[in-house]
Amino acid sequence: MNDMKSPNPPALRTGEAFKKSLDDGRKVWVNGRLLDKVTDEPALNAGIDLMASMFDDQFRPETQEDTTYFDVSANRQASRAWQVPRTKEDLADRRRMIEYTSRKTVGTFGRPPDLAPTIAVGLLAYLPMFRDKKSSFDVCQPDFAENIERFVELGRNTNLTAAESLTGPQNDRSSGYAAAVSLLKVVSVERDGVRVSGAKSVGSIAAQSNEIFFTNLAYGGTPPEACIWGSVPVASDGIRMVSREMLSNPGANPFDHPITCHGEEADQLIMFDNVFVPKDRIFNLGDPTLVNYYGPVCNWAHWHVLTRLAVKAEIFVGCGHLVLDVLGTGHIPAVQGMLGELIEYAQTLRAFIYAAEARGKPTIGEVMGPDVCLLTAGRLYSIQNYPRIIHVLQELCGQGLVMRFGKAAFDNPDIGHRLAELLPGHGVSGEVKEMLMNFIWDLTSSSLAGRVALFENVNSSPAPRLRDRLYREFDREGLADMVKKMVGMP
Repeated sequence: MNDMKSPNPPALRTGEAFKKSLDDGRKVWVNGRLLDKVTDEPALNAGIDLMASMFDDQFRPETQEDTTYFDVSANRQASRAWQVPRTKEDLADRRRMIEYTSRKTVGTFGRPPDLAPTIAVGLLAYLPMFRDKKSSFDVCQPDFAENIERFVELGRNTNLTAAESLTGPQNDRSSGYAAAVSLLKVVSVERDGVRVSGAKSVGSIAAQSNEIFFTNLAYGGTPPEACIWGSVPVASDGIRMVSREMLSNPGANPFDHPITCHGEEADQLIMFDNVFVPKDRIFNLGDPTLVNYYGPVCNWAHWHVLTRLAVKAEIFVGCGHLVLDVLGTGHIPAVQGMLGELIEYAQTLRAFIYAAEARGKPTIGEVMGPDVCLLTAGRLYSIQNYPRIIHVLQELCGQGLVMRFGKAAFDNPDIGHRLAELLPGHGVSGEVKEMLMNFIWDLTSSSLAGRVALFENVNSSPAPRLRDRLYREFDREGLADMVKKMVGMP
């Protein structure tokens, strides 16, 4: 068990300290309006409150094991978000944090606060590769490996939250050079750092975090000035964030919108205009081979994605089971089969995760990494079947998702008693049945649920790309040799 009475004070922040850290003059636009404070936007603020509760959960006995671990090197408690897995047992322990944040957000945060640290850990996993490289710019010569180690230590020691943004804005895709117009690029080089301009997109929780962790997705011929990994504070001069449309229901009665009343992670278009990146926050500068390490570095992030989807699949199973209970439909064979399909999906995703961890291997940086091809196949299975699973859960609910009534309707003296008479479930009142249907509506059918479904497909990478990765990375030679022997081929 973790012991909060460790010799040194824990490297943990409270929720209140986290919220105060966001009042730093950051520039965020919502619906064309520049916010005075990020908490002025209700949807952002509700999401921040949810994130703040995750910090407070680090101090609660019932969630302490999921959210913290004992950092032997510093002799104190630290957030599991920054735990570096060195063994398979460490992987399983780190997964507890992913499962916790997935349950806490009901899977609606595609990039919860513990995701970006997995990419920093991914850089650490290939530290020897970064140690052997140098900046392409003579004026500025960062020590990439030392900076990576310091950044992970900073995150662990300060309970840092970061948003990762790797992709650029969607624009002309007719060629790599056409898309390059918005690439984040070095525009000037100084002895103590560089200045960058450009943009990054889908910066989930960027407006609600402390740091932005960034790179570019490389293409053939990526110029040295666009080959950069780095991190800067969100409030750095020259950073402007434009939020996508808000889709949650902050301030709504939790009975009516039990999920979306808690706000959302708000994806940001992040514009960099001559932003200074200090020398000690640069992890690559000008080397195209390091930018191309995006795939291996993001292996732990992909493990995070698959784990979150598995937890979400288990939430679907729990919802389906309760629907059968409250509607009294569990005796119908076809309905049993539909719930069985939800269970199949959840169990298959779990199997991919456990197998990937069991077949994990240490990297050249001595970080334990889950099996890449099993993760890729698992992510492919997850996105191919996700729309079908949503449909099955909706179909189990039947009319319940079409005809929903809020708390005000049930409390109304003129109609509430009639709703109670007309809408009872099997062994539960109509009001209790409605609570479940409202939860499943938010989870599968609301505007936010629609955005989440779209995000899952984009975030996991499109199916053709995942198949291409399996083709390139799966070792087929042994299987081919086996069949050669079976056939008798020379």
